[in-house]
Amino acid sequence: MSTRAEQATDGAPILAARGLTKSYGKSEALRGASVDLRHGEILAVTGASGSGKSTLLHCLAGIVRPDKGSVSYGHEQLDRLHEERLSELRRTDFSVVFQFGQLIPELTALDNVALPLLLAGTSRSAAHARADEWLERFGVRGQAALRPGEMSGGQSQRVALARALVTGPRIVFADEPTGALDSLAGEQVMAALARTVRETGAAVVLITHDAQVAAYADREVQLHDGMVQEQATVSSAVRHDV
Repeated sequence: MSTRAEQATDGAPILAARGLTKSYGKSEALRGASVDLRHGEILAVTGASGSGKSTLLHCLAGIVRPDKGSVSYGHEQLDRLHEERLSELRRTDFSVVFQFGQLIPELTALDNVALPLLLAGTSRSAAHARADEWLERFGVRGQAALRPGEMSGGQSQRVALARALVTGPRIVFADEPTGALDSLAGEQVMAALARTVRETGAAVVLITHDAQVAAYADREVQLHDGMVQEQATVSSAVRHDV
Protein backbone atom coordinates (compact mmCIF):
# COMPACT_ATOMS: atom_id res chain seq x y z
CA MET A 1 0.00 0.00 0.00
CA SER A 2 1.51 3.35 -1.01
CA THR A 3 1.73 6.08 1.58
CA ARG A 4 0.07 9.47 1.44
CA ALA A 5 3.50 11.04 1.09
CA GLU A 6 4.20 8.93 -1.99
CA GLN A 7 0.84 9.92 -3.45
CA ALA A 8 1.39 13.62 -2.70
CA THR A 9 1.57 16.23 -5.39
CA ASP A 10 5.12 16.96 -6.57
CA GLY A 11 6.53 20.45 -6.35
CA ALA A 12 6.05 23.10 -3.70
CA PRO A 13 4.75 22.10 -0.26
CA ILE A 14 1.22 23.07 0.67
CA LEU A 15 2.56 24.91 3.73
CA ALA A 16 6.10 26.14 4.43
CA ALA A 17 7.53 27.79 7.54
CA ARG A 18 10.94 29.44 7.52
CA GLY A 19 12.97 30.72 10.46
CA LEU A 20 10.09 31.11 12.91
CA THR A 21 10.81 32.80 16.22
CA LYS A 22 8.26 33.49 18.94
CA SER A 23 8.74 34.70 22.49
CA TYR A 24 6.33 35.15 25.37
CA GLY A 25 7.99 37.66 27.63
CA LYS A 26 11.50 36.36 28.27
CA SER A 27 10.59 32.81 27.27
CA GLU A 28 11.59 31.76 23.74
CA ALA A 29 9.06 29.26 22.41
CA LEU A 30 10.49 29.10 18.87
CA ARG A 31 14.08 29.88 17.89
CA GLY A 32 14.31 29.69 14.11
CA ALA A 33 12.08 26.69 13.37
CA SER A 34 11.60 25.71 9.71
CA VAL A 35 9.34 22.96 8.40
CA ASP A 36 7.40 21.98 5.25
CA LEU A 37 4.03 20.24 5.02
CA ARG A 38 3.61 18.28 1.82
CA HIS A 39 0.37 17.80 -0.04
CA GLY A 40 -1.65 14.94 1.39
CA GLU A 41 0.74 13.83 4.14
CA ILE A 42 0.39 13.27 7.85
CA LEU A 43 3.26 15.12 9.54
CA ALA A 44 3.97 14.40 13.21
CA VAL A 45 5.67 17.11 15.25
CA THR A 46 7.21 15.62 18.39
CA GLY A 47 9.34 16.81 21.26
CA ALA A 48 9.43 17.19 25.02
CA SER A 49 6.96 19.35 26.91
CA GLY A 50 7.94 22.99 26.41
CA SER A 51 9.83 22.35 23.17
CA GLY A 52 7.54 24.68 21.19
CA LYS A 53 5.23 22.15 19.50
CA SER A 54 1.93 23.90 20.15
CA THR A 55 3.39 27.33 19.38
CA LEU A 56 4.63 25.98 16.04
CA LEU A 57 1.17 24.61 15.24
CA HIS A 58 -0.47 27.92 16.16
CA CYS A 59 1.92 29.79 13.86
CA LEU A 60 1.34 27.33 11.01
CA ALA A 61 -2.44 27.68 11.38
CA GLY A 62 -2.33 31.47 11.46
CA ILE A 63 -3.63 31.59 15.04
CA VAL A 64 -0.43 33.22 16.35
CA ARG A 65 1.86 35.52 14.40
CA PRO A 66 5.57 34.76 14.71
CA ASP A 67 7.92 37.52 15.86
CA LYS A 68 10.18 36.73 12.90
CA GLY A 69 10.13 34.34 9.97
CA SER A 70 7.41 33.45 7.49
CA VAL A 71 4.61 30.94 6.92
CA SER A 72 3.59 30.46 3.29
CA TYR A 73 0.37 28.84 2.13
CA GLY A 74 0.28 28.73 -1.64
CA HIS A 75 0.91 32.29 -2.81
CA GLU A 76 -0.09 33.82 0.52
CA GLN A 77 2.14 34.63 3.48
CA LEU A 78 0.05 33.97 6.57
CA ASP A 79 2.10 36.15 8.89
CA ARG A 80 1.28 39.19 6.69
CA LEU A 81 -2.45 38.60 6.17
CA HIS A 82 -5.20 40.65 7.77
CA GLU A 83 -7.21 38.87 10.45
CA GLU A 84 -10.28 38.82 8.18
CA ARG A 85 -8.46 36.70 5.61
CA LEU A 86 -6.97 34.46 8.30
CA SER A 87 -10.45 33.90 9.74
CA GLU A 88 -11.72 33.01 6.28
CA LEU A 89 -8.93 30.46 5.79
CA ARG A 90 -9.70 28.90 9.16
CA ARG A 91 -13.34 28.52 8.07
CA THR A 92 -12.60 27.07 4.64
CA ASP A 93 -9.09 25.66 4.14
CA PHE A 94 -7.85 25.00 7.69
CA SER A 95 -9.34 23.14 10.63
CA VAL A 96 -8.03 22.72 14.16
CA VAL A 97 -8.60 19.90 16.67
CA PHE A 98 -7.47 20.40 20.26
CA GLN A 99 -6.69 17.93 23.02
CA PHE A 100 -10.09 18.22 24.69
CA GLY A 101 -12.14 18.60 21.49
CA GLN A 102 -13.79 21.83 22.64
CA LEU A 103 -17.29 20.73 21.68
CA ILE A 104 -20.12 23.05 22.69
CA PRO A 105 -21.63 21.33 25.75
CA GLU A 106 -25.20 22.53 25.14
CA LEU A 107 -25.35 21.06 21.62
CA THR A 108 -25.84 17.45 20.56
CA ALA A 109 -23.12 15.63 18.64
CA LEU A 110 -25.10 16.16 15.43
CA ASP A 111 -25.46 19.89 16.02
CA ASN A 112 -21.80 20.26 16.98
CA VAL A 113 -20.70 18.72 13.68
CA ALA A 114 -23.29 20.69 11.69
CA LEU A 115 -22.32 24.02 13.27
CA PRO A 116 -19.44 24.97 10.88
CA LEU A 117 -21.74 24.33 7.91
CA LEU A 118 -24.55 26.38 9.42
CA LEU A 119 -22.15 29.26 10.08
CA ALA A 120 -21.12 29.08 6.40
CA GLY A 121 -24.73 29.46 5.28
CA THR A 122 -25.70 25.85 4.61
CA SER A 123 -29.37 25.08 5.20
CA ARG A 124 -30.15 23.22 8.43
CA SER A 125 -31.45 20.13 6.65
CA ALA A 126 -28.40 19.89 4.39
CA ALA A 127 -26.02 20.58 7.29
CA HIS A 128 -27.60 17.88 9.42
CA ALA A 129 -27.53 15.38 6.56
CA ARG A 130 -23.84 16.00 5.96
CA ALA A 131 -23.06 15.96 9.68
CA ASP A 132 -24.84 12.61 9.98
CA GLU A 133 -22.62 11.20 7.21
CA TRP A 134 -19.47 12.36 9.02
CA LEU A 135 -20.59 10.93 12.33
CA GLU A 136 -21.04 7.63 10.50
CA ARG A 137 -17.54 7.85 9.03
CA PHE A 138 -16.08 8.24 12.50
CA GLY A 139 -18.23 5.48 13.99
CA VAL A 140 -20.29 7.69 16.31
CA ARG A 141 -23.58 7.99 14.47
CA GLY A 142 -25.24 6.24 17.39
CA GLN A 143 -24.26 9.17 19.61
CA ALA A 144 -25.83 11.83 17.33
CA ALA A 145 -28.48 12.86 19.87
CA LEU A 146 -26.09 12.89 22.86
CA ARG A 147 -24.40 15.96 24.33
CA PRO A 148 -20.64 15.96 25.08
CA GLY A 149 -21.20 15.24 28.79
CA GLU A 150 -23.12 12.09 27.87
CA MET A 151 -20.32 10.59 25.73
CA SER A 152 -17.00 8.96 26.54
CA GLY A 153 -13.80 10.90 25.89
CA GLY A 154 -13.03 8.84 22.80
CA GLN A 155 -16.52 9.35 21.39
CA SER A 156 -16.34 13.10 22.02
CA GLN A 157 -12.97 13.35 20.28
CA ARG A 158 -14.26 11.47 17.23
CA VAL A 159 -17.18 13.91 17.11
CA ALA A 160 -14.65 16.75 17.26
CA LEU A 161 -12.75 15.21 14.35
CA ALA A 162 -15.97 14.87 12.36
CA ARG A 163 -16.65 18.56 13.00
CA ALA A 164 -13.10 19.43 11.88
CA LEU A 165 -13.42 17.56 8.59
CA VAL A 166 -17.07 18.22 7.69
CA THR A 167 -16.16 21.40 5.77
CA GLY A 168 -13.58 19.63 3.61
CA PRO A 169 -10.42 21.46 4.78
CA ARG A 170 -7.12 21.12 2.94
CA ILE A 171 -5.13 21.07 6.18
CA VAL A 172 -6.06 19.70 9.61
CA PHE A 173 -4.05 20.90 12.61
CA ALA A 174 -4.36 18.37 15.45
CA ASP A 175 -2.86 19.44 18.79
CA GLU A 176 -2.43 16.37 21.02
CA PRO A 177 -5.76 14.90 19.81
CA THR A 178 -5.34 11.80 22.01
CA GLY A 179 -3.63 13.46 24.97
CA ALA A 180 -6.68 13.21 27.24
CA LEU A 181 -7.58 9.63 26.25
CA ASP A 182 -6.55 6.18 27.43
CA SER A 183 -4.44 4.08 25.08
CA LEU A 184 -7.34 2.13 23.55
CA ALA A 185 -9.47 5.21 22.91
CA GLY A 186 -6.39 6.99 21.53
CA GLU A 187 -5.74 4.17 19.08
CA GLN A 188 -9.36 4.25 17.92
CA VAL A 189 -9.30 8.02 17.42
CA MET A 190 -6.02 7.94 15.48
CA ALA A 191 -7.15 5.04 13.31
CA ALA A 192 -10.34 6.94 12.45
CA LEU A 193 -8.43 10.14 11.70
CA ALA A 194 -5.78 8.43 9.57
CA ARG A 195 -8.35 6.43 7.60
CA THR A 196 -10.50 9.48 6.92
CA VAL A 197 -7.74 11.84 5.80
CA ARG A 198 -6.39 9.12 3.51
CA GLU A 199 -9.82 9.05 1.87
CA THR A 200 -10.21 12.84 1.63
CA GLY A 201 -6.63 13.82 0.73
CA ALA A 202 -6.31 16.39 3.52
CA ALA A 203 -2.85 17.10 4.93
CA VAL A 204 -2.40 16.88 8.70
CA VAL A 205 -0.04 18.53 11.17
CA LEU A 206 -0.13 16.25 14.21
CA ILE A 207 1.33 17.49 17.49
CA THR A 208 2.12 14.65 19.88
CA HIS A 209 4.55 13.39 22.50
CA ASP A 210 3.33 9.79 22.04
CA ALA A 211 5.41 7.50 19.80
CA GLN A 212 2.35 5.30 19.14
CA VAL A 213 0.45 8.32 17.81
CA ALA A 214 3.43 9.52 15.74
CA ALA A 215 3.53 6.07 14.13
CA TYR A 216 0.40 6.98 12.17
CA ALA A 217 2.32 9.73 10.36
CA ASP A 218 4.17 9.61 7.06
CA ARG A 219 6.95 11.83 8.39
CA GLU A 220 8.15 13.08 11.76
CA VAL A 221 9.98 16.24 12.77
CA GLN A 222 11.41 16.65 16.25
CA LEU A 223 11.55 19.97 18.08
CA HIS A 224 14.11 20.74 20.76
CA ASP A 225 14.22 24.11 22.51
CA GLY A 226 12.19 25.74 19.75
CA MET A 227 14.24 24.44 16.84
CA VAL A 228 13.72 21.55 14.40
CA GLN A 229 16.45 19.05 15.25
CA GLU A 230 15.58 16.04 13.15
CA GLN A 231 13.31 15.01 10.28
CA ALA A 232 12.60 11.42 9.34
CA THR A 233 10.19 9.34 7.30
CA VAL A 234 8.23 6.99 9.52
CA SER A 235 9.22 3.41 8.73
CA SER A 236 6.60 1.28 7.01
CA ALA A 237 7.38 -1.34 9.63
CA VAL A 238 6.16 1.07 12.30
CA ARG A 239 3.45 3.05 10.47
CA HIS A 240 -0.15 2.03 11.04
CA ASP A 241 -1.58 1.49 7.54
CA VAL A 242 -5.36 1.68 7.73
